[in-house]
Amino acid sequence: MTHSGYVALIGRPNAGKSTLLNRLVGQKIAAVSDKPQTTRFRIQGVITRPEGQVVLVDTPGVHQPGYELNRRMMAAVQEALLAVDLVCLIRDASVSTGNGDRFVLDLIKRSEKPALLLLNKIDKLEDKSALLPLMDWYRNEYEWREIVPISALKNEMTEVLIDSCLRHLPEGEPIFSEDELTDQSLRVLVSEIVREKVLHATGDEIPYVTAVVTERFEEVREDFSRIYCVIVVERASQKKIIIGKGASRLKEIGIRARREIENLLGHRCHLELFVKVEEDWRNKNQLLDEFGLSGN
Repeated sequence: MTHSGYVALIGRPNAGKSTLLNRLVGQKIAAVSDKPQTTRFRIQGVITRPEGQVVLVDTPGVHQPGYELNRRMMAAVQEALLAVDLVCLIRDASVSTGNGDRFVLDLIKRSEKPALLLLNKIDKLEDKSALLPLMDWYRNEYEWREIVPISALKNEMTEVLIDSCLRHLPEGEPIFSEDELTDQSLRVLVSEIVREKVLHATGDEIPYVTAVVTERFEEVREDFSRIYCVIVVERASQKKIIIGKGASRLKEIGIRARREIENLLGHRCHLELFVKVEEDWRNKNQLLDEFGLSGN
C-alpha cells in the first residue's frame, strides 16, 4: 500500500523553504532569494516515488503582517496548516533561537498536527555537535515524529527526508499524476522567475515592493513562445532603479530570466518586460486579486 498526502513547509523568512522545495522536486518552481518574504504564493511541488507521493506546500515565511499583502501571506500559512496531513518546521540551525522561532513553534503547537523538525543549513556548522542542544530544546517543546538535520543547498539528507515524509503520511493513492511536478501554471512560474531576477539585480536598493504579472503568453510555434511580463512597483523612483541607466538593469533582468524560462519550457522564447507604477499596491485588494495573491 502506498502513502500519499500534503506536507506543509513552515518556517521563518530565510529558513530555506523554497530552496528545499526546488531541491526535492528537482526543478525550480519557487522563487529563491536571501531576502525575506520571497515566497508569496502557496506553491505545491509533487514528489512521486514507488512508495507513494509527497505533495509539498511551500508557504510564506512567518512574520508579523504590516500590509494587506502580508496579512494575506499569513492567512496562507494558517490555511496550509489546517489543510495538510503533515507539517515540516524548517529551522535555520546556523543561527541562535529568537522570538520568531518561538512564534513559528507556537503555530505548530496550536495546529496539533503530526510534524517533522528539519534543522537546515548544517553545511554552515563547523561542529555538528552544536545541533545537540538545539535538538534537546525542540524535543522538550513538541512531540516530533522525527528530527532530520539537512542541507537543502548541498542536498544533504534530502532523500532521508522524503522517506520520513512518506512514513508519516496516511495510506492512499497518489493525488497527482506521475509526471506532474507542480500545480502552478506556466504563467505563474514565469512571473516567479522574473521576480526572483528582479530581487537579485536590485540588491538592497528596493525593499519588497515588486510584483510581477505575466500579461500575455503566446505559443507562436511548438518551439517558440512570446511572453510579456509587467513588473509592478510603488513609486517612480523604484521604477528608475529597476530600469537602470540606459535600461541596462532591465535588460540584465530580462536576459537572466529568459535563460531560465527557456530551460523551463524546453524551447526558445522572446521575453518582453515593462515596469509600471501602482502606488500602495500592497494594500489594494483589487490589485492583489489581479496578481493572484488571494485572500483565502
